[in-house]
Amino acid sequence: MEQIFKLIVDNLIGIACAGLAAYAVKTLSRILKNMQGVMTAEKVNCREKIRRFGEFYVTTNQITVEEYDDLKEIYDAYHALGGNGAMTELVERCKDLPVVPVRTIRNPYYTNENGIEPGK
Repeated sequence: MEQIFKLIVDNLIGIACAGLAAYAVKTLSRILKNMQGVMTAEKVNCREKIRRFGEFYVTTNQITVEEYDDLKEIYDAYHALGGNGAMTELVERCKDLPVVPVRTIRNPYYTNENGIEPGK
């Protein structure tokens, strides 16, 4: 009788462990799928910022050290997220722009119709 009870308990423990493992795998799979979506969205966001800022800097033919540092940081994050290098040429063009201590041409994306940044 004791052997039968031990056999039943061992089987129940095995079944419970298998169920727990299946639940853990399903949960981790869902988390990884969600993380992949977040990473893709962030990569697209970085690419869009690089394009928007980079094209503005090239169009105005000027960049500040801070602007380039910010652009490079976004570019590095884009690559870390799996970016394929599509923005490399634009970042390299920005690297070769004349460096100005203070921006003299404002980005219309961040200014109102009077050229004033919001909140200032």
